[in-house]
Amino acid sequence: MDIPQRVPAYVPLFGVTRGPLVESVHYGAFAVVDRQGHLLAAAGPIMVPVFMRSSAKPFQVMPLLEDGGADRWALTDEEIAVMAASHSGTERHVAVIQGLHQRLGLGPQYLQCGVHPPLHRDSALALRMAGQEPTPYHHNCSGKHTGMLALALLHGWPLETYLDLEHPVQQRIRHTVAEMAGMSPEDVLIGIDGCSAPNFALPLYHAAWAYARLVDPQDLPEPRRGAARRVVQAMMAQPFMVAGPERFDTRVMEALPGKLVAKGGAEGYQGIGLLPGVAGEQGIGIAIKIADGDGRRRAASAVALEILRRLGVLTEEAAQALSDLGPQPPVRNIRGDVQVGQGKPLF
Repeated sequence: MDIPQRVPAYVPLFGVTRGPLVESVHYGAFAVVDRQGHLLAAAGPIMVPVFMRSSAKPFQVMPLLEDGGADRWALTDEEIAVMAASHSGTERHVAVIQGLHQRLGLGPQYLQCGVHPPLHRDSALALRMAGQEPTPYHHNCSGKHTGMLALALLHGWPLETYLDLEHPVQQRIRHTVAEMAGMSPEDVLIGIDGCSAPNFALPLYHAAWAYARLVDPQDLPEPRRGAARRVVQAMMAQPFMVAGPERFDTRVMEALPGKLVAKGGAEGYQGIGLLPGVAGEQGIGIAIKIADGDGRRRAASAVALEILRRLGVLTEEAAQALSDLGPQPPVRNIRGDVQVGQGKPLF
């Protein structure tokens, strides 16, 4: 039976001017929530289920860490960060994943994420110039899939079916995402991500709450508390591994070191966790959805930076370093020498 689809009542979040006019408007929603679940700020429909896409990755690696995988294979911060990453396929990213597979006794044939060229343009060009084809290691989700395979290896579960929704790996992940978000697993809707793995739709309020608890896990029982701290430590210590050159997640964590973790997702999704003491005594989670998918990734980044500015987190130094991304990024001509407009938050 077909489920009737209703378009959420998204609100204007970001506009782009050209000359004296607002030329384009991006609609969306966001929620800002603290560790205890208090809603601190919001815009738009925050209780409508939205797919987290790759913003779910920090939570998808947590079962491996809860079950002792970090100790079993002596995982480094680089390796844990790339498991929570949408990496750019640079030589460094690929080398870390290859090293992981060697230690796990696996190879690229075990990865069921598919193949695409590196997201990093120079890395893709270098691969072509060398006459080489991309492998599953270059896929931006290969780190996440490696974490799933490692969890299956740890427990002796089948490797061939690790993406099946009923596989113990995916059941553990679904329960972890739901519990971190304060929901029951049955209420977390499931779709299939671009990398063929199950993905999760939940309200922005609950996703933001999950991020708040990720960075401030003091109310969580062990070993989950330790797993959350390990993920956050790895992402902050190795921001390059989480994304790559010139990408928002890497740049914002580098510009505000030790203050936050950031993980974007496809179709205009962005998750952020602010550590305790950064914008208040408690950890704070932020979840953003741009309704049109934000193909150029200009709206989600600018909205995120504006929220950080209003929370008092975006320092002058960081704002300068990230000025091309927002909160009010300039719009320039193709030559790049004339500013023809400007992006501006509308909420």
